[in-house]
Amino acid sequence: MKMKLGIGLLAFAALGGCTSEQKTDRLPNIVLILADDLGSGDLQCYNKQSEIPTPNMDMLAQQGVRFTDAHTNSAVCTPTRYGIITGRYAWRTRLKRGVLNGYSQHLIDPNRTTIASLLKSNGYTTAGVGKWHLGMDFAKDAEGKTDYAGKIENSPIVNGFDSYYGISASLDFPPYVYIEDDHFTKVPTEKQKKQYFPRYLRDGDKADNFDFERAGHHLLSKALGVIDKYANQEKPFFMYYALPSPHKPVWPAKEFQGKSTKGPYGDYVMQTDYIVGQVLKQLKDKGIDDNTLVLFTSDNGSFMHKLENGETDDHLSDNTIQGFFPQSHTANYVYRGTKADVWEGGHRVPFLVRWPAKVKQRVVSETICTTDFFSTFAELVGKQVTANEGEDSFSFLPLLMGNDAQFEKHPVVHHSSGGTFALREGDWKMVFGSGSGGRQKPKGKAWEKPFKLFNMKSDISETTNVIDQNADIAEKMEQKMHQIIEAGTSR
Repeated sequence: MKMKLGIGLLAFAALGGCTSEQKTDRLPNIVLILADDLGSGDLQCYNKQSEIPTPNMDMLAQQGVRFTDAHTNSAVCTPTRYGIITGRYAWRTRLKRGVLNGYSQHLIDPNRTTIASLLKSNGYTTAGVGKWHLGMDFAKDAEGKTDYAGKIENSPIVNGFDSYYGISASLDFPPYVYIEDDHFTKVPTEKQKKQYFPRYLRDGDKADNFDFERAGHHLLSKALGVIDKYANQEKPFFMYYALPSPHKPVWPAKEFQGKSTKGPYGDYVMQTDYIVGQVLKQLKDKGIDDNTLVLFTSDNGSFMHKLENGETDDHLSDNTIQGFFPQSHTANYVYRGTKADVWEGGHRVPFLVRWPAKVKQRVVSETICTTDFFSTFAELVGKQVTANEGEDSFSFLPLLMGNDAQFEKHPVVHHSSGGTFALREGDWKMVFGSGSGGRQKPKGKAWEKPFKLFNMKSDISETTNVIDQNADIAEKMEQKMHQIIEAGTSR
């Protein structure tokens, strides 16, 4: 079985785009920027009450498409990244809950088609920069310890990337050593001691040139180098740029410390916005921004939760506190919950797309998911998606082109860090568990009743369970959830 992509491709061609025969000359460069733990409420273009300046992200919204109902396929890092790279839900792999660590073995089957290998086979130069967090296989010495001088197997260059520079996992996970292609850039000679929030770190091996405060700028220099290297080549390039911020450690560079009125977290969000702006500036300076498709989102919601009125301090008065009073800041906007939760705050994220040559400014309220990058890129290049590729991916290219009637509406599965499922279809969201499945109490258990049903059109903050009044809808959604799980595909 092959997924039909013809309608969207025709729509693209009608706007001056390419057919598969013309793609070498007319396809855009693609830059996919993924923030780490950035909440919708952190951006002023989503949250008018936010006092954290985000001019560059706001500019993306003003110049392109702002999605208001975009979701990650998981409420935590690793599974979301798996979904982005493969177009497949990560709970279909060995990873049923939680995340990998910095030394974990590879999660992506090297024979699986990824967004990078898909684009590479269709004429793109591909580059990855930043946080990977999908596992690699490090060499071992005779004692079974990591051999930092050895070759890394199943690094990103096995998954379709021509080049890669970054870190194996989040910035708070060792090893604290940069990786280039299939090798570490240095042998670590130091031991990093554990630190607590906001500069939260786990103890472990560290290279002597690894500077946590400058890590964001160091990776930015590598991303700008990719643009500089490929800007003037004949064929298009794809860059996947996974930022380490504003994830812990909340450690903004010196020039951003104290710049916001929202503590170190606000400063780090400002730095994240600056980094996005530098990428946009580089594209413009190189004269390629007009025909570069820039996509920006986050891997899940923010970990900065809403504090209850019973608390006496928040992040503003005590920066060791991982939360704000609602009157101070709402990192996850009006949404319930936080990172890791099956509630909206765990997985509803900012999602901005700009392509000046083809895409007009608009706001889109259709439900999409980060697994949808795969089929969107496939439709863009005229690639037919087979049954064992991008199993949970649907193209949102028609929405970018203003052809809403051609967009294939589809159910979206949400997944918490603890393995609780929820299904979103149209206005309805059903939670198959007795709690958040993540961090907010009660955490509950997956598949433990009572389940919950919410009307997302009238109750965006998930305050009222209406399952008893809509038993027929709940029954159909539970059947659909089991069907998606058992079929191995959402299509």
